[in-house]
This record gives sequence, C-alpha cells and structure tokens, in this order.
Amino acid sequence: MHALWPRVQAFHPQLWRAVCGYELNHAVREELLQEVLLAIWESLPGLREPDRLLPFVLRIAHNLGASHARSETRTPTPVPFDEEVHDVPAPADGGCARTQWLFQALATLPLNLRQVQMLQLEGFDYQEIAQMLGISQENVGVRLHRARERLKALSRREDNDGL
Repeated sequence: MHALWPRVQAFHPQLWRAVCGYELNHAVREELLQEVLLAIWESLPGLREPDRLLPFVLRIAHNLGASHARSETRTPTPVPFDEEVHDVPAPADGGCARTQWLFQALATLPLNLRQVQMLQLEGFDYQEIAQMLGISQENVGVRLHRARERLKALSRREDNDGL
C-alpha cells in the first residue's frame, strides 16, 4: 500500500462531492467513485509534491467526472432528481434542503462552469483551480461569474415559482 493512501481515504467526502456533481444516478455514482479511487491509486507513485495531495486527487476526480459527463452527453439518459433515490452529502450545519437544491442546480450547469464552481465550493482559489484545470486565472474568473449568474437566475426562478 502506498504511504499516502490513508490520507487519500480521509478525502472521501471531497471526492464524493466531486462525483455527485457529475452524476445523479446513485449506482453510476458509486461506479464513478470507484474509477476515481482506482485512478488515484495508480497515479500516487507519480505524485511529486505530497503536500499538494488534495488538489492532486481532486484534479483526477474532476477530470474523470468531466470525461464521464462528456460520454454521457453522447447517450443521455435523463434521471430526474428524486430525494428518495439520490443521496446528497449532508452538510455539517444541517442545511440539507439548500444543499440538495445546490446539487440539482449544479447538475444543470454546463460542464466547464460546473467544474470551476465545484472546486471553488471546495475552497480552492482562482490560481489553484486554473492549475488543476489547465486554464488561465482570468478564464476561471469568467467561468465562475457565469456559473454564479446562472445559479442566481435559477434561484430567482424558483423563488418566483414558489410564490
């Protein structure tokens, strides 16, 4: 076993949230997480900076998630969001309904906007996100702005529909 594997296991919540952002179907989500963990296992010997383990594993998770989402768009199988079928990571603060809404809303964003928004929600700054995705910091800012605008529009639309 690789010496860093216990630390990778500690990142399970972050990896699960990354997978949840790319797949709503629980069974497929489990498979995707297994693929991510296998890819991390295989890639660990190539890690040059052990102190950058979290960005390393999240980059793998997001790259595999993006590949998965791209392949799914070729043969889309719509899965409606059903609270009884889809589990969403519960936040520590108990705001579960808002978290569920956020995962639903993130699933509607185009892949390039979803990736940057999910990474920012994990606490990464523009530079780290840019490095993980291989884009410029300015592009990260533009994508985040567009993602937030779409999320705000969805929230306003939902608020208006609920009145």
